Amino acid sequence: MKQGQRVRQAPGIHGDLPIAMRVGRGLYQATVVYGLMLLLTGCTTVGPDFSSPRPPAESQVTPEASVPRTVSAPVALGESQEFSATAHAGEEWWKAYRSTALNQVVAQGLAQNPTVAAAQASLIQAGEYAAAVRDNLTVPTVDAQLGQTRERLSTAAFGLPGGQAYTFSLTNASVNVAYPLDVFGGNRRQIEALEAQHEMQAHLWQAARETLIANIVTTVVREATLRDQRDATDAVIQAQTEILALARQRQSLGALSSNDVQEPAADLALSRATRLSLEQQLDQTRHQLAAYLGQTPAEFPLPEFHLADLHLPQQLPRAVPSELVHRRPDIRASEAQWHQASANLGVTIAGAYPAVNLTGSMGAMALTPGTLFNAASSVWSLGAGVVQPLFHGGALAAEKRGAEAALQAAAAQYRKTVVEAFRSVADVLRALDHDASTLVVEQEAADAHQQSLDLADHQYAVGGVSYLTVLNARVQSGLAHQGVAQAQGGRLADTAAFYLALGGESPSGSSVPESSETGTPSGPLSTRSSDPAVSALR
Repeated sequence: MKQGQRVRQAPGIHGDLPIAMRVGRGLYQATVVYGLMLLLTGCTTVGPDFSSPRPPAESQVTPEASVPRTVSAPVALGESQEFSATAHAGEEWWKAYRSTALNQVVAQGLAQNPTVAAAQASLIQAGEYAAAVRDNLTVPTVDAQLGQTRERLSTAAFGLPGGQAYTFSLTNASVNVAYPLDVFGGNRRQIEALEAQHEMQAHLWQAARETLIANIVTTVVREATLRDQRDATDAVIQAQTEILALARQRQSLGALSSNDVQEPAADLALSRATRLSLEQQLDQTRHQLAAYLGQTPAEFPLPEFHLADLHLPQQLPRAVPSELVHRRPDIRASEAQWHQASANLGVTIAGAYPAVNLTGSMGAMALTPGTLFNAASSVWSLGAGVVQPLFHGGALAAEKRGAEAALQAAAAQYRKTVVEAFRSVADVLRALDHDASTLVVEQEAADAHQQSLDLADHQYAVGGVSYLTVLNARVQSGLAHQGVAQAQGGRLADTAAFYLALGGESPSGSSVPESSETGTPSGPLSTRSSDPAVSALR
């Protein structure tokens, strides 16, 4: 080869390398320019922006205006209940029953009930998961990498003639950074959906608490009612036993036939069957109360409850529709689920837009660990990538239609929840009024039978009537007292149902469960929601 003669490159990969490098550099520059253009035009958030629905325009829950106060009866638990705009359910509403034993079992139930514990764990799980996803999507991820490899390569792999083999060790230490650029708001919508899910779990946890409290109160009331009914039944059985004894005595004297004795015997048998049924219900009620407290029936000695141990709350809050939708946790949970469906629609829409990812790496690469920190060993890279969906069959359109249908379903579910909530409030409002009237009538009947018994006792003392007349009056009086006890228990139980229908405790009555590791409120609720019910869970 003559001096100065240009060496002609053989065709091959290494001959095309400069062209490939220029093409790659052009694509890289185009990607960077495209990303910068998107940044300059400003980020947007696709999908609908959720706003809380307007509260109902109605000023009352029932078709007719509710009575300002119920009627009263001259008997224990017969006080009038007043519905006042200044009265509030407040936290720990069950303390209005003024029973220390009731307060203790409610406290134990809140501390040990497994349903509430599961709802609390689900709330913490949702919060921590939302926080993890939020940090992954809003903060660049930084990872350190350290590796060492032993390799044997041939120059033939690079298209070089006269292949030679080289064996070497390669040490690599680097820090890698990645950040998903949220140009169209898909990440923000995903975070919004997870925060809405966390908010829903917060309301479900509150609903579990309030339902448990109401169930404990009504179970205690049922136990007290059954005990008083059993005591009244015992008085009836005692009188009927004496009636049957008198009938058999008269039968032995020939004054009564066998048929005449069968009627008092049947009455006594029915009363005994009633008592056995009351005993069974009482046992089942106490077993249920133990279960609400997170205990087996034999594990915890429960106190005994009687109606005389309980007091009737007399100042009740007024049911205002505009406040009801903000107080009831089931309505707030349904609204949060609606919000989540709205945000998920935004995530689906964003999936059809370009996805931009920024990556960077800085480190060192050397043949020996000793030269790893030399200036010549330093390496770095910066990159940006854009992925634009072009053709996915009909998947993207189908996903969008599905997300829109889910949003419509969530909206319909919210309306259903509101309608059912207003129905339950209307039912319990009417029940409180009817309970008071029922107790008045039952007490009137009990008073009449008591007067009849007093008159029979007086007449028997002067020889005006037989002892059988006195016993029959005692039976009727005992039966009347069963009805009074049932009416008294109904007032107490429906009052608890009224508090539950209004949403239970005030928002300040409960606090968000804390993470077992951090000891801080779990998830985004601590910084996000302005909902008063959720603000209380912070």
